[in-house]
Amino acid sequence: MSENLNLSHPNHLKIGGVDVLELVKNYQTPLYVMDETKIRKQCQTFMTSFKHKRVATEVIYASKAFLNIAMCELIQEEGLSLDVVSGGELFTAISAGFPVSKIFFHGNNKSIDELSLALEYQIKTIVLDNADELNRLSSIIKKDQKVRIMLRINPGIDAHTHEYIRTTKNDSKFGVSIFDPKTLFLIQSIHQHPSLEFVGFHSHIGSQIFEENSFKELAITNLKYIAHVYKQLGIETKELNLGGGFGAHYTKEDKPFVLESFLPQLLETIDLISKELDIKTPKILIEPGRAIVAEAGYTLYTISGTKETYGGKNFVFTDGSMADHLRTALYQAKYHATIGNRINDIVEKNYTVTGKACESGDIIIKEIMLPVPKENDILVVHSTGAYHYSMSSNYNRLLKPAVVFASNGKSKVVVKRETYLDLIRNDLRLGK
Repeated sequence: MSENLNLSHPNHLKIGGVDVLELVKNYQTPLYVMDETKIRKQCQTFMTSFKHKRVATEVIYASKAFLNIAMCELIQEEGLSLDVVSGGELFTAISAGFPVSKIFFHGNNKSIDELSLALEYQIKTIVLDNADELNRLSSIIKKDQKVRIMLRINPGIDAHTHEYIRTTKNDSKFGVSIFDPKTLFLIQSIHQHPSLEFVGFHSHIGSQIFEENSFKELAITNLKYIAHVYKQLGIETKELNLGGGFGAHYTKEDKPFVLESFLPQLLETIDLISKELDIKTPKILIEPGRAIVAEAGYTLYTISGTKETYGGKNFVFTDGSMADHLRTALYQAKYHATIGNRINDIVEKNYTVTGKACESGDIIIKEIMLPVPKENDILVVHSTGAYHYSMSSNYNRLLKPAVVFASNGKSKVVVKRETYLDLIRNDLRLGK
C-alpha cells in the first residue's frame, strides 16, 4: 500500500483521495485506477434500495464487468452474490474464497469441463441457456448430486441501446424464446430431472439502458410468462432474475435514472402485477455490473505528443491503446477525459486521442475538447471501470496495465503490471 506523498495540488485530479501524479509516480502508466469507496457506495445503494416489504430480493454482481480476487473479496464484504460466465471467472471466485452458495454460473455455451468444474465445487445455481446445455449437464451429473437450475428466456423486448449490447431480440444468441412452444417442453424436462431443481427464469435485455420502462416491460412480460407456465405445466416459478443493464454515466449525453427511487418502484410494479395475474410473487434477482464499477474506474495515460495532420485533424498520442481501451473501437463508445495534472486549465482545441497500436482504429476518444496537451501530461479517461480491464489484451504484444484500488488517500495494487517475461511465459520454441 502506498501512503500519500504530499503531491496534492489544486490543479491536480484526485482519485480516492490520491493525487494522479502520486499514482503515476508509484505505478507508471498506462494504469487502471478504481475508486474503492465509489464501488462500495454503489454496492450499498443497490443493497438498500432493492428491497420491498412483500417481495424477496437478491442483488448479484455481474463479474464480467470487472473481476479479480480483490473484487471478489469486496463483493463478499458488501453482501452481494456473484454471477460468473466462464470457467475462468468461476475459478477466480473459488480462489478468492467466495461462498459457492452465492455463486450463479451463467454463460451461453458452457463446456463439459466448465460444467464439471461447477459440479466439483458444488456451485449452488446454474443458469442454463438452451437444450444443449441441459443435455451436457445431464450427461455428467451424478445421481447423488443436486443443483438449482434457472433457464434463460428471451422475451423479445427491444432495448434501445447499441446493437452489440442488445440481448433480447428474437434472433439473439442468448436464451430460449418465450414464444417457442419447445420452451415449455424444456422447462418440463428440467423440472422432471431427478438431480435438477427448477427454480425459475433468467432474462436480460441489454446494457447501458436509460429508459425505466424497458425494465418494467421486461418484468411484466416475464410475470405473464410465469403465469402461462403455471397454467400449462403446473410448475411454480420461485425466482425471477431480471439481469442488469442499468445505464452508467460516461459523457454529458448519458442520463442514468436514480436507483434509489427506481428500484423500489420496479418492485412495487412486480408486486401489483403478480396480484393481478394471481400468481405467487417470485423472489426477484438483479445483476448490476457496469452500474457498480463503471464510474469508479479511471485510466491514466502519459501524453507523448500531438500531431496536426495535413487534413487538419489534431491527434493526442498516449502510451495506451485499443489493447487496454477496446470499447471505442468495438462499440463506438464515448468517453470524457481530463488532463489530470491541469484540471482547471481552459479547454482550447478539439482532439482525437489515440495510442500505440498499429491500427487506424486505435482510437481512445474520437472527439474531445482539451487544453493544449504538453509532453508528459497525464490524460485521465473517466468511467473506465467496466469492461476495460476485462477486455484488455496483448495485441501488438503490448503489456496489460496494473490495476490499483484507491480510497481514503491511500492506494494499493490488486493486479500487477505485466512484464515482458509474463508476455512470453507460455510460448514454446519450435524445436528441431
